[in-house]
Amino acid sequence: MYAIIEIGGKSYKVAKDEELLIDLRDGKDGDKLSFETVTMYRDDKEIKVGQPYVAKMKVEAKIVAPLFKDKKKTVFKYKNKTNYRVKTGHRQKYTLIKITDIKAEKAVKAE
Repeated sequence: MYAIIEIGGKSYKVAKDEELLIDLRDGKDGDKLSFETVTMYRDDKEIKVGQPYVAKMKVEAKIVAPLFKDKKKTVFKYKNKTNYRVKTGHRQKYTLIKITDIKAEKAVKAE
């Protein structure tokens, strides 16, 4: 069973008990997050594709590490013949989350 969710304009394929790096979110260690922007869901019996999102679907997660920094990337700007050189660095900040549950509300048959 897995789902494809949208977080901050990016799509992630997630499964239960999987850890995932997302862009920095506010929260503390152990806080719970809920994502309702599920674009696709698949289990053993069915596949649901949203237009744009699947109705009545929710992915729950908990924060493992609230601030996780990536390796430093060097940014070097250079312009020819003008003696312009700027060297800076950038470290992207992430939040490490663990997917705890993928909830799908079952359809109830009308009587």
